[in-house]
Amino acid sequence: MVASSKASFKRKMPNVSPGPFFKIEKMGFDVTKHVLVPKHTKLSEKEKEALFAKYNITFRELPKILKNDPAIAHLNPKPGDVIKIERKSKTAGKAIYYRGVVG
Repeated sequence: MVASSKASFKRKMPNVSPGPFFKIEKMGFDVTKHVLVPKHTKLSEKEKEALFAKYNITFRELPKILKNDPAIAHLNPKPGDVIKIERKSKTAGKAIYYRGVVG
């Protein structure tokens, strides 16, 4: 972002960072309460190891999610954590997905 557009952005939105991700405390609402955001939970180390053994996978084989994703910011994730995502499904009732947290 060039200097003139940064200044314009700051005047129009003084509480929001112009970076690619907004800080959750500056968003003005809790994104986790939105109807379109599925439930996210952080797995314990024991649950993570059970997941890897059940599916015979490693962390590297999981799809990734950024640690500063607004949907998981309240979980205080660290790189290497695994996030369980529970989505409603018309055919399955509930669909479960896993994501590995990266930098």
